[in-house]
Amino acid sequence: MGHRLSKIYTRTGDSGKTGLGDGSRVAKDQPRVEAIGSVDELNSLIGVLLSGEVPEPARTQLTEIQHRLFDLGGELSIPGHTAIAEPAAEQLEQWLDAFNADLPMLKEFILPGGCAAAAHCHLARAVCRRAERRLVSLAASENVNAAAIRYVNRLSDYLFVLARHLNREARVPDVLWQQRRDG
Repeated sequence: MGHRLSKIYTRTGDSGKTGLGDGSRVAKDQPRVEAIGSVDELNSLIGVLLSGEVPEPARTQLTEIQHRLFDLGGELSIPGHTAIAEPAAEQLEQWLDAFNADLPMLKEFILPGGCAAAAHCHLARAVCRRAERRLVSLAASENVNAAAIRYVNRLSDYLFVLARHLNREARVPDVLWQQRRDG
């Protein structure tokens, strides 16, 4: 294991710059730092989700996802480093397909909500979409691992299906969107 932090604050970020894993210093609002922050926020929301009632196998899967997201944060903090590979997205697809197999086909849009776990899943999904947008923005100016972008894209799909699965497990119906016609 690398260095252990004995002191949490360093004062080196007080000027609006932060250090990357390669030793370089960049502005805290730089696209790479924005992407790292969105991935960290997503990981934190999955932690909130896991603090509640989440049945197996979703609990184990979400814990694995947290580890992968931490790996992704590390990948982003060291330009040119790769930690996420194609099998990661393929694993999400397998988990997603397994949860989706028993769900009724969607004929309408659904609103975020339902049981607490599903609502947290929907919130994590929305932040996941932002993390994906941040990765795509970064990729417009720097090399970004395409497998990492695919992983985050697939993760938002997984979180959507998991939310529906959690509602079904809790016997809470998905809330179907009803278009308002009153202008």
